[in-house]
Amino acid sequence: MIHTTHSIRVRYAETDPMKYVYYGNYATYFEVARVELFRSIGISYDEIENQGIWLPVSDYKIKYIRPALYDQKLEIHTYVKKIPGVRLEFEYEIYNEEHIKITEASTTLFFLDAKSNKVIKCPDFLMELIEKNWKK
Repeated sequence: MIHTTHSIRVRYAETDPMKYVYYGNYATYFEVARVELFRSIGISYDEIENQGIWLPVSDYKIKYIRPALYDQKLEIHTYVKKIPGVRLEFEYEIYNEEHIKITEASTTLFFLDAKSNKVIKCPDFLMELIEKNWKK
């Protein structure tokens, strides 16, 4: 398993009139967390794309347990619990400042060769980094 934690403070522009985080903004939070997970294992998202690999999202699920509010500092836990094949699955948990879990989510991405536009297995350069950072 790979597990990372990333913090973000809710900005006013991300909220609705009740000062709750607008539901559509959670996808952005998860994208930031995924990018930081890649960075933590030794590669930037930009480097992956420069190697000719796209990672489109094919599935996104979310459960809102409690609202995130304006100016709260949120802690996003990101997990990769399965070694990837053609898909890479991420799980997320968001905690508020009181360390209460407020959101659970998952995204599934797949590896796409940018030149051929074909689905491929996880490329070797990325698999090596995943295996190097894998903790049981």
